[in-house]
Amino acid sequence: MSQTETGTAQGAKNVKSAKVALTRIIGIDPGSVITGYGVIESDGARSFHLAHGHIRVKGDSFAERLGCIFRELTDVIDEWHPEQVAIEQVFISTNPMSALKLGQARGAAITAAVTQGLPVSEYAAKSVKQVVTGRGAASKEQVQTMIKALLQISKPIQVDAADGLAIAVCHAHSRGGQGTTGLPARKRSRGRGLRR
Repeated sequence: MSQTETGTAQGAKNVKSAKVALTRIIGIDPGSVITGYGVIESDGARSFHLAHGHIRVKGDSFAERLGCIFRELTDVIDEWHPEQVAIEQVFISTNPMSALKLGQARGAAITAAVTQGLPVSEYAAKSVKQVVTGRGAASKEQVQTMIKALLQISKPIQVDAADGLAIAVCHAHSRGGQGTTGLPARKRSRGRGLRR
Protein backbone atom coordinates (compact mmCIF):
# COMPACT_ATOMS: atom_id res chain seq x y z
CA MET A 1 0.00 0.00 0.00
CA SER A 2 1.26 3.43 -0.94
CA GLN A 3 1.78 6.16 1.68
CA THR A 4 2.00 9.66 0.19
CA GLU A 5 2.94 13.02 1.71
CA THR A 6 2.21 16.18 -0.25
CA GLY A 7 3.98 19.52 -0.26
CA THR A 8 2.62 23.01 -0.57
CA ALA A 9 4.53 23.73 -3.79
CA GLN A 10 4.19 27.46 -3.01
CA GLY A 11 7.43 28.12 -4.85
CA ALA A 12 6.11 26.26 -7.89
CA LYS A 13 2.96 28.41 -7.88
CA ASN A 14 5.07 31.57 -7.80
CA VAL A 15 7.26 30.36 -10.67
CA LYS A 16 4.23 29.34 -12.73
CA SER A 17 2.79 32.82 -12.33
CA ALA A 18 6.04 34.15 -13.82
CA LYS A 19 5.40 32.01 -16.95
CA VAL A 20 8.46 29.80 -16.52
CA ALA A 21 8.01 26.30 -17.93
CA LEU A 22 8.13 23.67 -15.23
CA THR A 23 8.59 19.98 -15.86
CA ARG A 24 6.92 17.48 -13.54
CA ILE A 25 9.24 14.59 -12.67
CA ILE A 26 8.78 11.46 -10.61
CA GLY A 27 11.87 9.84 -9.15
CA ILE A 28 11.69 6.18 -8.19
CA ASP A 29 13.90 4.24 -5.79
CA PRO A 30 12.89 0.65 -6.60
CA GLY A 31 12.94 -2.13 -4.03
CA SER A 32 11.33 -5.53 -3.60
CA VAL A 33 10.32 -4.70 -0.01
CA ILE A 34 9.87 -0.90 -0.10
CA THR A 35 9.78 1.26 -3.23
CA GLY A 36 10.19 4.99 -2.67
CA TYR A 37 9.06 7.80 -4.95
CA GLY A 38 9.11 11.58 -5.07
CA VAL A 39 7.32 14.04 -7.34
CA ILE A 40 8.77 17.46 -8.07
CA GLU A 41 8.39 20.28 -10.56
CA SER A 42 11.54 21.92 -11.89
CA ASP A 43 12.71 24.52 -14.35
CA GLY A 44 16.18 22.95 -14.38
CA ALA A 45 17.64 25.39 -11.87
CA ARG A 46 15.03 25.29 -9.13
CA SER A 47 12.98 22.32 -7.96
CA PHE A 48 9.75 22.30 -5.97
CA HIS A 49 8.33 19.45 -3.87
CA LEU A 50 4.87 18.18 -4.77
CA ALA A 51 4.67 14.77 -3.11
CA HIS A 52 6.66 11.83 -1.84
CA GLY A 53 5.88 8.43 -0.43
CA HIS A 54 6.74 4.79 -0.29
CA ILE A 55 5.10 1.53 -1.24
CA ARG A 56 5.30 -1.34 1.22
CA VAL A 57 5.31 -4.17 -1.29
CA LYS A 58 2.82 -6.94 -0.52
CA GLY A 59 2.27 -10.38 -2.00
CA ASP A 60 2.74 -14.05 -1.18
CA SER A 61 4.91 -14.80 -4.21
CA PHE A 62 7.60 -12.66 -5.78
CA ALA A 63 5.47 -12.31 -8.92
CA GLU A 64 2.63 -10.88 -6.79
CA ARG A 65 5.11 -8.43 -5.24
CA LEU A 66 6.17 -7.24 -8.71
CA GLY A 67 2.50 -6.82 -9.62
CA CYS A 68 2.03 -4.73 -6.47
CA ILE A 69 4.90 -2.40 -7.48
CA PHE A 70 3.44 -2.03 -10.98
CA ARG A 71 -0.13 -1.31 -9.77
CA GLU A 72 0.84 1.10 -6.98
CA LEU A 73 3.23 3.11 -9.16
CA THR A 74 0.63 3.20 -11.93
CA ASP A 75 -1.80 4.74 -9.40
CA VAL A 76 0.81 7.32 -8.31
CA ILE A 77 1.53 8.22 -11.95
CA ASP A 78 -2.22 8.53 -12.64
CA GLU A 79 -2.61 10.84 -9.63
CA TRP A 80 0.37 13.16 -10.26
CA HIS A 81 0.71 13.08 -14.09
CA PRO A 82 4.51 13.38 -14.35
CA GLU A 83 6.06 14.22 -17.72
CA GLN A 84 9.32 12.40 -17.05
CA VAL A 85 10.50 9.48 -14.93
CA ALA A 86 13.90 8.99 -13.33
CA ILE A 87 14.92 5.72 -11.70
CA GLU A 88 17.98 4.44 -9.88
CA GLN A 89 20.20 2.03 -11.79
CA VAL A 90 20.96 -1.42 -10.41
CA PHE A 91 24.21 -1.44 -8.49
CA ILE A 92 26.51 -4.45 -8.38
CA SER A 93 25.73 -6.40 -5.24
CA THR A 94 27.78 -9.03 -3.46
CA ASN A 95 24.56 -11.06 -3.28
CA PRO A 96 23.51 -12.06 -6.83
CA MET A 97 19.96 -12.97 -5.72
CA SER A 98 19.44 -9.50 -4.23
CA ALA A 99 20.68 -7.89 -7.45
CA LEU A 100 18.28 -10.04 -9.50
CA LYS A 101 15.31 -9.13 -7.28
CA LEU A 102 16.20 -5.44 -7.44
CA GLY A 103 16.47 -5.67 -11.22
CA GLN A 104 13.02 -7.24 -11.41
CA ALA A 105 11.56 -4.54 -9.13
CA ARG A 106 13.11 -1.91 -11.43
CA GLY A 107 11.50 -3.69 -14.38
CA ALA A 108 8.06 -3.47 -12.78
CA ALA A 109 8.59 0.24 -12.04
CA ILE A 110 9.87 1.00 -15.55
CA THR A 111 6.94 -0.91 -17.06
CA ALA A 112 4.48 1.21 -15.03
CA ALA A 113 6.03 4.31 -16.64
CA VAL A 114 6.48 3.16 -20.22
CA THR A 115 2.97 1.71 -20.47
CA GLN A 116 1.81 5.30 -19.99
CA GLY A 117 4.18 6.61 -22.65
CA LEU A 118 6.57 8.33 -20.24
CA PRO A 119 10.30 8.74 -20.96
CA VAL A 120 12.52 6.99 -18.40
CA SER A 121 16.07 8.01 -17.47
CA GLU A 122 18.43 6.03 -15.23
CA TYR A 123 20.97 7.33 -12.73
CA ALA A 124 23.64 5.58 -10.69
CA ALA A 125 23.30 6.02 -6.92
CA LYS A 126 26.72 7.68 -6.82
CA SER A 127 25.62 10.28 -9.41
CA VAL A 128 22.45 11.03 -7.44
CA LYS A 129 24.43 11.54 -4.23
CA GLN A 130 26.95 13.74 -6.05
CA VAL A 131 24.25 16.03 -7.46
CA VAL A 132 22.27 16.28 -4.22
CA THR A 133 25.02 16.45 -1.60
CA GLY A 134 28.16 17.27 -3.57
CA ARG A 135 29.68 13.95 -2.47
CA GLY A 136 29.23 10.65 -4.34
CA ALA A 137 29.85 8.61 -1.20
CA ALA A 138 27.29 10.44 0.98
CA SER A 139 25.25 8.46 3.50
CA LYS A 140 21.47 8.01 3.25
CA GLU A 141 21.09 10.38 6.21
CA GLN A 142 23.08 13.09 4.38
CA VAL A 143 20.86 12.65 1.32
CA GLN A 144 17.74 12.97 3.50
CA THR A 145 19.07 16.14 5.14
CA MET A 146 19.98 17.78 1.83
CA ILE A 147 16.67 16.85 0.17
CA LYS A 148 14.74 18.37 3.08
CA ALA A 149 16.82 21.56 2.76
CA LEU A 150 16.72 21.77 -1.06
CA LEU A 151 12.97 21.19 -1.29
CA GLN A 152 12.09 23.06 1.92
CA ILE A 153 10.40 20.08 3.58
CA SER A 154 9.95 20.48 7.33
CA LYS A 155 8.52 17.06 8.24
CA PRO A 156 10.57 13.84 8.47
CA ILE A 157 10.91 11.90 5.21
CA GLN A 158 10.99 8.10 5.00
CA VAL A 159 14.44 7.06 3.65
CA ASP A 160 13.20 5.44 0.41
CA ALA A 161 10.93 8.41 -0.33
CA ALA A 162 13.92 10.75 0.22
CA ASP A 163 15.88 8.68 -2.28
CA GLY A 164 13.01 8.97 -4.78
CA LEU A 165 13.05 12.76 -4.37
CA ALA A 166 16.85 12.79 -4.73
CA ILE A 167 16.62 10.84 -8.00
CA ALA A 168 14.04 13.33 -9.32
CA VAL A 169 16.24 16.30 -8.31
CA CYS A 170 19.27 14.64 -9.93
CA HIS A 171 17.30 14.25 -13.18
CA ALA A 172 16.03 17.82 -13.06
CA HIS A 173 19.51 19.28 -12.60
CA SER A 174 21.33 16.83 -14.87
CA ARG A 175 18.92 17.14 -17.76
CA GLY A 176 17.76 20.67 -17.07
CA GLY A 177 14.24 19.30 -16.68
CA GLN A 178 14.09 18.86 -20.45
CA GLY A 179 12.66 15.78 -22.14
CA THR A 180 14.61 12.63 -22.82
CA THR A 181 13.28 9.92 -25.01
CA GLY A 182 13.16 6.47 -23.51
CA LEU A 183 15.96 4.66 -21.76
CA PRO A 184 19.37 6.07 -22.62
CA ALA A 185 21.22 4.24 -25.36
CA ARG A 186 24.37 2.43 -24.35
CA LYS A 187 27.27 1.72 -26.63
CA ARG A 188 30.14 -0.71 -26.48
CA SER A 189 33.57 0.81 -26.18
CA ARG A 190 36.75 -1.03 -27.13
CA GLY A 191 36.95 -3.79 -24.51
CA ARG A 192 35.90 -1.69 -21.52
CA GLY A 193 32.35 -2.95 -21.16
CA LEU A 194 29.21 -0.92 -21.50
CA ARG A 195 29.38 2.85 -21.36
CA ARG A 196 26.83 5.59 -21.68
